[in-house]
Amino acid sequence: MIYVAILTASVFLLTAFAVERFDRTAGLPSVVVMIALGMIAKPALRSMGMLVEGLEAVVPVAGAIGLVLIVLEGALDIELRRERLALAGKAFAFAFGGLVFYGALFAALASPLFNLTLVQAAIIATPFALISSAIAIPGSASLEPHAREFIVYESSASDIFGVLVFFALVNSGASLKGFLTALAGGGLLSLLLAFACSLVLVFVSTRATAHVRFVPLLAGLFALYAAGELLHLSPLIMVLLFGLMLNNRAALERVPVLSRLAGRISTPTVKEFKVLVQELTFAVRGFFFFLLGYSTNLDDFTHLRAWATAGLILLVVYTARFAALRLFERPLAASVTWVAPRGLITVLLYLDARQILHLPAYLDGTVLLVVFVSAVLLALSRRRSARPA
Repeated sequence: MIYVAILTASVFLLTAFAVERFDRTAGLPSVVVMIALGMIAKPALRSMGMLVEGLEAVVPVAGAIGLVLIVLEGALDIELRRERLALAGKAFAFAFGGLVFYGALFAALASPLFNLTLVQAAIIATPFALISSAIAIPGSASLEPHAREFIVYESSASDIFGVLVFFALVNSGASLKGFLTALAGGGLLSLLLAFACSLVLVFVSTRATAHVRFVPLLAGLFALYAAGELLHLSPLIMVLLFGLMLNNRAALERVPVLSRLAGRISTPTVKEFKVLVQELTFAVRGFFFFLLGYSTNLDDFTHLRAWATAGLILLVVYTARFAALRLFERPLAASVTWVAPRGLITVLLYLDARQILHLPAYLDGTVLLVVFVSAVLLALSRRRSARPA
């Protein structure tokens, strides 16, 4: 059994690598392929009497690890410059505005449809209002720098705002005062702790001289992230700040208090760390979407209501987003930024919401369809934007 598990994991990683390469050449989204392989694997293993039980419990763990790595990878690619502050501001405004608009609209629809209170409806609406950095950031790799940076900023901010709002709703006690208190306190505390923890992590990374340097650093990052989640904060801010600090030595040197710390950041070491993060992100992301497909009930996936709900969500998302881009950020409306895919963060928050709310089973299929279809549309848009004019 041990060697069967090793063989299975090895074959999976090789398959994931082949799928990733095929995605770059043929434009077929690797997310869709990995989900499909997971859905096929379950009945195939059952027919051979080799079905592995309990993998559903691994999905949230793989998703949380993948989310940290993806946001970190995106942050390590961003160079902070004064002329880019306006772009970052617009991206954050789009992320916050999208969360408010979609969250309110989907909550208004979910309340009567699923017989929920407004607070409960807002809890289930929030996951569908967020852009997934797990799909958006890798999908923006071939775009020109302006569009890619917009996507990295916006999708990371969307995940951060979404986590803050989601847990503020959960801990609000069904009152507006409770929600605002939880949101303000959690946001301020998250920002302060994120800044302090990021400085500590950067300090540790500049002092690490042993042969094993990056694994303890990542272990500390994951530990701080988990502690932040247990406290219902938004530790993704810390992940984002840590990556930005490491990759922006010149910007840190302009801050008198941080100039000595910045001087110890080694560019070759940061490049090595980037390579490790990219490798780990590839493996964890592939495992997550494969396990997501593996744990999916096919009856929920093929349910007519699941398709109708997913279609309504995506129609609202893409119509409103394209209109907003045309109105406020016209140069980006022609690129794939209008797609704003749903993915890993949507699944993770939905799994949390499902534990505290009584929801129809077909919504599991709706979540998977939203992820599936938005990934396909992102791939199609990438191919269209890559065609010569």
